[in-house]
Amino acid sequence: MKRIWAFLPFLLVGALHLVGLFAAVSPLSTVTKGLLMPALLLAVLLCLPSRRGVVAALSALAIGFSWAGDILIASPADSAFLFGLGFFFLAHVAYLVLFLRVLRDRPIPRLAAVLVLWWVGLLAILLPSVGVLLVPVAGYGVILAASTAAALGTTRLIGIGGVLFLASDTLLALKLFLPAFSLWESDFIIMLLYIAGQGLIGWGIVVRARQPANRAAVPTAG
Repeated sequence: MKRIWAFLPFLLVGALHLVGLFAAVSPLSTVTKGLLMPALLLAVLLCLPSRRGVVAALSALAIGFSWAGDILIASPADSAFLFGLGFFFLAHVAYLVLFLRVLRDRPIPRLAAVLVLWWVGLLAILLPSVGVLLVPVAGYGVILAASTAAALGTTRLIGIGGVLFLASDTLLALKLFLPAFSLWESDFIIMLLYIAGQGLIGWGIVVRARQPANRAAVPTAG
């Protein structure tokens, strides 16, 4: 807990971003969105017991790809959308490897099977309007569900973070592809879930990596 100070810039940027969205101050929300993941990555790297181990490398990849996704994700009609989706796909691949191969400390709960129903149900809802993007959206849904399931096999913090990330992306998909979808302050709620999810995953990675049993497997920085 003494290292929580490293997450203060991320919390501050996140709060400013949410204020910008809620108050419709576009310059503030645009600038802060690009600073969210760098601030989170800095916090994670400062708090990890080593910045040269596999945990640091996979965390940096996941958060770095998320940052690229944040910058590029746009309307499905924009050519940048597929690039943004692709970077988020890679982010979840990195998270999946990290959760399954390094940080997993319990069996994935059977309840995670509900993610199959989530995937099928979401595709059924989006199918009439997703058009030619069906394959990339379906593929992203698979890796998102897989990384969420893997997160549930780690710690409670990471598990909750993974579920919040999934909820954020679900609402985003509905907002992007369903013109009739209506949610009060949808951008604010989507980003609140995203910031909370990524923040809890980041903090959960730090807590898990600093446990004595896990630190033994992580090289000490020189």
